Amino acid sequence: MSVHLKQDKPDNRNVLDTMVQGVIGADLPRPEGLMKVTGTASYAAEYDAEGLLEGVLVTVPIVRGEITMIDEASVLGMPGVVAVLSDERMTGRPAQGMAGEAPFQPARQVCYWGQPVALVVATTFEQARDAAKHLKLQWRAEDAPLDPKTAETEENESTRVGDLAHAMAEAAHSVDVVITTEGHASAAMEPHAALAQWDGKALTVHASLQMLKFNRAELADSLNLDDSQVRLLSPYVGGGFGSKLGVSQEVVAASLAAIQLGRPVRVVMSRQQVFQTIMRRSETHQRIRLAADAEGKLTGFGHEARVSNLPGEDFAEPVLQSSQFLYAGDNRLLKLDLARIHRMTAGSVRAPGEAVGVQTVEQAMDMLAEKIGIDPVELRLRNIPEKHPAKDKPFSSRKLAESLRKGAKAFGWEPRPRTPRHTREGEWWIGTGMASAARVHSVIEAKARVILRPDCTAVVETDMTDIGTGSYAILGQVAGEMLGLMPDDIDVRLGDTDLPPGSGSGGSFGAASCGSAVFLACDGLRKELAKRLDIAPEDLTLKDGVARWDGGEKALTEILGGEAIDCVGHFEPGASTEDVTVSSYGAFFAEVAVNRWTGETRVRRMTGAFGIGRVLNARTARSQCLGGMTWCIGNALTESLHFDPVDGHLANCDLAEYHVPVHRDVPDLEVLLIEERDAAASPIQAKGVGELGLCGGAGAIANAIYDACGARVLSYPMTPDKVMAAMPQI
Repeated sequence: MSVHLKQDKPDNRNVLDTMVQGVIGADLPRPEGLMKVTGTASYAAEYDAEGLLEGVLVTVPIVRGEITMIDEASVLGMPGVVAVLSDERMTGRPAQGMAGEAPFQPARQVCYWGQPVALVVATTFEQARDAAKHLKLQWRAEDAPLDPKTAETEENESTRVGDLAHAMAEAAHSVDVVITTEGHASAAMEPHAALAQWDGKALTVHASLQMLKFNRAELADSLNLDDSQVRLLSPYVGGGFGSKLGVSQEVVAASLAAIQLGRPVRVVMSRQQVFQTIMRRSETHQRIRLAADAEGKLTGFGHEARVSNLPGEDFAEPVLQSSQFLYAGDNRLLKLDLARIHRMTAGSVRAPGEAVGVQTVEQAMDMLAEKIGIDPVELRLRNIPEKHPAKDKPFSSRKLAESLRKGAKAFGWEPRPRTPRHTREGEWWIGTGMASAARVHSVIEAKARVILRPDCTAVVETDMTDIGTGSYAILGQVAGEMLGLMPDDIDVRLGDTDLPPGSGSGGSFGAASCGSAVFLACDGLRKELAKRLDIAPEDLTLKDGVARWDGGEKALTEILGGEAIDCVGHFEPGASTEDVTVSSYGAFFAEVAVNRWTGETRVRRMTGAFGIGRVLNARTARSQCLGGMTWCIGNALTESLHFDPVDGHLANCDLAEYHVPVHRDVPDLEVLLIEERDAAASPIQAKGVGELGLCGGAGAIANAIYDACGARVLSYPMTPDKVMAAMPQI
């Protein structure tokens, strides 16, 4: 049995609201949580196999050129060394998210410092690591553009409406500011790893990946195999944040080695290799122009940005995504340029685009509020557009105003024009700042199978992954609500390409996409149960394993009669969003202390209010927002990739030098979940939550720094030296 829905119109039924089990949206723990915290959940590098060999990637210390010689004989005589592989298929770049095809394979051409060029395979990891350090290489180096400020650029995207220059010239108040952000690393806790086994006909790979149906196609294409010959297993993933959307070199290398040697091969990247080789978020150079009338209504909105990537890569950090619709302004110019430089591949890092785009717009809005002399919250409320400013499309729903008002109330925001240095505690200036949040919404095709077993338990099956976001929990809750079961009675099986292909985890579309597939499968099962009871499906109520209808009730075990029934739900996005703009919104409020002598900034408290559609699990949704807000602190104060301007290597390629926020950097964070029912968003009315919590919060911290000490810092991260340089004379 199967149920297919292509959502060509909004789903106004809100079926989940008619269910009575009471588990959807509840604050429930993750079913796999205990396994993770006790170390019994196995990750990719922790599997074993008889005859297992270990592989270590060899990387090259030039940014551009050609490998002219790989002297395999230089290490083949070393203890334990079994083979040296230099197949061009494993030496390229990571695949971009949802590529579905082999990543770029440049033969022996080198495109960036740290590019893998060979794999040394040995009996033990230590032997392979030692031999990898001694493998002799020869290369021909070439000059390469390294600086995005001077590299050649090409226009990637532009929107022009009206005459922004004229609006700026005629404006009662205006802001024209350039703000820069440094690049970021995903820095997931679990390093990239793969263990591959080849039985002569089929390949089985345990890997740390986010989007298995795409990854399977990418790996098969890389190896010239049919998709049916590849099985990927990723039941637990220790964080991804975009870095594991596509297959990367360790997966391809382990697979090639297993096929060639006829033995299982494991390849685990070192932390340094992950930083040097896997996706980075591009640095950005952004110019924001705002024109407003005397009342603070925007008449012009400009957002221009320059980002970078390797030659041949199509991806350009989508900095302008939310700028397209967040605020009004009849005269608009949005333009994105792409510089071609030789750093590792730029790709998706959590909340691509808005994570670095919204915060700069929010700084400019704060500057405009100061010029006009009104409260920053009020300025934003005055400029929420009625329709999409450039496309003349209505919004399906919008919780921005409610997020601003509720967030301000919960935080204790004092509505007033900003006047820096109003409060001091000893050697610390105290200030507050705020920012709006916005993130585009999307869903993609997904399938899931739900089996209702004779003992009144159920199984949910899909190759969807859980990268720490709560997929196991929420998919069980959707099924439990629809079938009248408790989550403990539902076995959720994920992360295996032998299961129906789900959406994968990325772009904040996993919950809405795979959740809708599970919903459809359960809807099919409900119809089958209603048929057996000879009642209409809408007359059926399921709760605690009992079916009830007007005039009767019957246990599910009795209805099933000793047999299992199953249904595959197939969700496909359609035309439901063609005539409306669908997005999620929120607001951030932050209080900081800035040291008057050192420029050190400490975030003292932070509130986030988020409109995310239907809340599927209050605990996992809140956790996702907490994670996003923690990223905001890192984005604002500590995180940046530093490349050597001479030879192009990444100077801070580990967690000792790439500064993610630690516990002492993160205060108590308050999260408000503002529910809504957006019928155009998905059949279960859910929207993305994981990335929204990262979109704008760094701007709130930047604005709080200014309110505290008068330092308007226009370069992220806002390290103490930058704060001191921007701080007015004491």
